[in-house]
Amino acid sequence: MMHVSRTRLWWEIALVLALSVGRSAFFSLLSFVQAVTSPVRLGDQSTSLNPGAATVDPWSVVSQAFSHLFNLAPVALAIYFLWEPGRSALRRIGLDFRVFGRDAGAGLLLVAIIGVPGLGLYALGRALGITVQVGAAPLDGGWTAILLLALAALRAGLTEEVIFIAYLSDRLRRLGWGTWTIILSTAALRGTYHAYQGIGPIFGNVAMGVVFGWVYHRWGRVMPLVIAHVVIDLIAFIGYPLAAAWWPALF
Repeated sequence: MMHVSRTRLWWEIALVLALSVGRSAFFSLLSFVQAVTSPVRLGDQSTSLNPGAATVDPWSVVSQAFSHLFNLAPVALAIYFLWEPGRSALRRIGLDFRVFGRDAGAGLLLVAIIGVPGLGLYALGRALGITVQVGAAPLDGGWTAILLLALAALRAGLTEEVIFIAYLSDRLRRLGWGTWTIILSTAALRGTYHAYQGIGPIFGNVAMGVVFGWVYHRWGRVMPLVIAHVVIDLIAFIGYPLAAAWWPALF
């Protein structure tokens, strides 16, 4: 293991977070504070996911597609920091295809454990009026909308799981943090990252962070987490318009 000073590690963590999930979590928390201090109750407020995905303009599609790809730069930076001479960071964190079949199976199991209860928690939050109405992009754009939503899901899965789980687990462990301190702190950061959606999603994402953090600690592979996250987001992004049409009172 290559020795890195504590000061450098803290600066490195601060830079990675400032360029990625930390920055988003900060503005998400601001949005949540604004929402809860608004005279309009949370249940009557709304937010949108990937609103530009419904476009049919080819230049807009190309621009958004490349935007998703460039937004993966902080992920590449985190992996670069994890790289050590003679040791592949991708292999060390389990972001490779050596056992993809097993990773896919584990990822789908996590979808069942996290995704289904998560949808139920969102519906409960909407019914109680403590969760913002989250509107997904309509599928009017056809295959281009599905392409952009798939890229958005891939970007979210890689960004959150590589940085929240793999990168921070490695860096915080080197700083002497214990396993459960790492799991709980990164889960709290994940909850803050989604705070703009309301109280229900905060608790749901904290729970997801705890489960994913524990799984990574046990398995040592981030690929199942990325697969699970991408599938959950695809269900939310693409399945949401159908659910909203069937159960408009909840969605």
